Amino acid sequence: MKKLPPILRWGLPVASGVLFVALWYGVRLVSGLQSWILPTPIEIITAAWNEHARLLAAAGHTAVGALGGFVLAAALGFATSLLLGVSRSLRAGLYPWLLVLQMTPVIVLTPIIMLWAGPGMPGIITITWLISYFPIVANMTQGLLSTDMNHVALFRMCNASRVQEMLLLRVPAAMPLYLAGLRIAATLAPIGAIFGEYMVGNSSGGTGGLGFLVYSYNTQIKIPALFATALTSCLLGFIFVAAVSWLNWAVLHKWHDSFERNDH
Repeated sequence: MKKLPPILRWGLPVASGVLFVALWYGVRLVSGLQSWILPTPIEIITAAWNEHARLLAAAGHTAVGALGGFVLAAALGFATSLLLGVSRSLRAGLYPWLLVLQMTPVIVLTPIIMLWAGPGMPGIITITWLISYFPIVANMTQGLLSTDMNHVALFRMCNASRVQEMLLLRVPAAMPLYLAGLRIAATLAPIGAIFGEYMVGNSSGGTGGLGFLVYSYNTQIKIPALFATALTSCLLGFIFVAAVSWLNWAVLHKWHDSFERNDH
């Protein structure tokens, strides 16, 4: 597929953003809603500036929880996928229970996490890990099982061991899907951290994260500041996704077809 020229790649998002802001102002003007119900973008930006010190401190706290849960999910997801990929028996025995874990609402597990991991950062990291873990396992396992069978046959013809086949063939072949799982997890990690802060976090020493600010601004009916918190959360999510996208480029751009096709 032919690439869009740079002016369109940058211009189309800007144009759609301008249209969205214009519609926002139009709804506010026509409906006559007050700022405590539907603040305008300029009111949100003003609130963000007025609260920037609290927002930055809270974003830093949330980033720690999100990064901790994301790294734990990336490591345990990789290890779990190796177990599932090496044995059909393990895959048949464990994968259904991973689905059960994924389909159990985290809010139901929150009281248990509170008891086992404790309030504050340990509970936040645990919740973030639970939310981010399954996409990594699902993508990596699929990648291990989707290795080109011609390559597998070549390895076996050369009497390669199962460990050599896994580490030298299947794991490199699964890297694109593993990194795709990391990108999904990167979008979920800040959400999980904010939810964790809201449910099991605390603000001891004035270090509450964005989840605590959501609760605080909501109870004080500071709706523009609440929207500013949401904007800060989005920016934090973009930082996580950008970091994983850079990792994806660094690992794959020299050899994977997806980057070669995009270069045409």
